[in-house]
Amino acid sequence: MSTATMTLAARRFRDSMAMPLALGLILFVVGAYLIDGFASVRTVKAVLVLASFVGLASIGQTLVIVMGGIDLSVPFLVGFANVVAAKGFEAGLPDPMVIIIAVGLTASIGALNGFLSRRFGVHPLIITLGVGTTAVAAVLWWTAGFPTGSAPDWVTGFVSIGASTGPIELPPMVLFWAVLTVCIVIVERSTVYGRRLFALGSNPRSAEIALVRPLRMWVATFAVSGAFAGLTGVLFLGFTGSASGTVGDPLLFQTIAAVVVGGTSLIGGLGGYARTVVGAIVLILLSTLLLGLGVSSSLIQVALGALIIVLVSVYGREARMRDRI
Repeated sequence: MSTATMTLAARRFRDSMAMPLALGLILFVVGAYLIDGFASVRTVKAVLVLASFVGLASIGQTLVIVMGGIDLSVPFLVGFANVVAAKGFEAGLPDPMVIIIAVGLTASIGALNGFLSRRFGVHPLIITLGVGTTAVAAVLWWTAGFPTGSAPDWVTGFVSIGASTGPIELPPMVLFWAVLTVCIVIVERSTVYGRRLFALGSNPRSAEIALVRPLRMWVATFAVSGAFAGLTGVLFLGFTGSASGTVGDPLLFQTIAAVVVGGTSLIGGLGGYARTVVGAIVLILLSTLLLGLGVSSSLIQVALGALIIVLVSVYGREARMRDRI
């Protein structure tokens, strides 16, 4: 086999979903070999439920990054919605109304992120961090730092690892994530919005010439990111059992890491949510494996960070990325 052929094959492997899929399979096999019960049905369900939380919060993050931005408000809006929903349930409001209020508020905050970033030309990293911290600080001030309330039983059952539904008896949360994944992939690949999203991320100037309205796209996409962050916060309430403004803090790292591990380009225009799904599962598999081996949480973070550095260096060999980083 010639050097050129080998190089082409390596590039195709790198640019496809094969690399994160292979990494996930290796982690699962190693875990099954080293840790008793790692390959059990319950552990697999636990991994999928935890990955579904990361994946759900990463929907908006993926779309924003594909568009050429980044959303650091995700964990703060998760905490914001978590507290708002808890207070709504505690006040006795109808469950659908509570969810609509929490998700509607976070979607509005997300839309504000997109508007401020694009309208005033400020990098979204700065805007989303500032707006997100302000939002979660506001609800903590509202509750005097001690939020109360809990989720109704149906929310707790929906996200429970032990709950099973469907022909293959998966937790409802996992099936919900699977359906959402199909819907998001269809939106990315088969709608006008999806085509405009990738066009804007690939070449903003050409997209504008093609009559794509950047401000409208930024507002809409950040609103979607805020909405899914809010939904994640509501569902987290059922998983943790109590309200907390900091419940989403780990997602600041995990949502971006899932996008990177899956292979979506951090400069926009390449990748997609299907890759993020694989990235989220790989992250949880790695964390579960290291935890099962008795590795401390701090060293787990080091390992996850090292994985990201390695993968970014691999994906960064693409000429388009090297020229812009």
